[in-house]
Amino acid sequence: MHTLLRTFASTALLFAAVHPGGASAQSLSCGGFLAGVGESKFSVLNKCGEPVLKDIVCVPRPQVEVILAPGTRGGGTRQIISQQCIPMEDWTYHRGQGNFLGIVRFYNGAVESVRDGDRVQ
Repeated sequence: MHTLLRTFASTALLFAAVHPGGASAQSLSCGGFLAGVGESKFSVLNKCGEPVLKDIVCVPRPQVEVILAPGTRGGGTRQIISQQCIPMEDWTYHRGQGNFLGIVRFYNGAVESVRDGDRVQ
């Protein structure tokens, strides 16, 4: 049981350390409608229309495995950390001069995150 808890704690800490932070929103405003986390591509297309850019990206996600050495007491553990590429799709929306680009990231066909891109001059 302790090994499982240690594995979970290590994974959670590592994920928090590498998960992208920064400027993020929970939804994208599109002509009076909001497109947000959990919505399908179909729903976002209906609310916001076609994006100016669709881009496939590879997002590294860490995998942590804790191995206990048999016959040892206490200190016989070893951690293996590896990276796995998770394919995601970014849709970029132009929201007008002087505004930030809106970037909607999809994972398995649903919105995983919404964030601001560069400001359009």
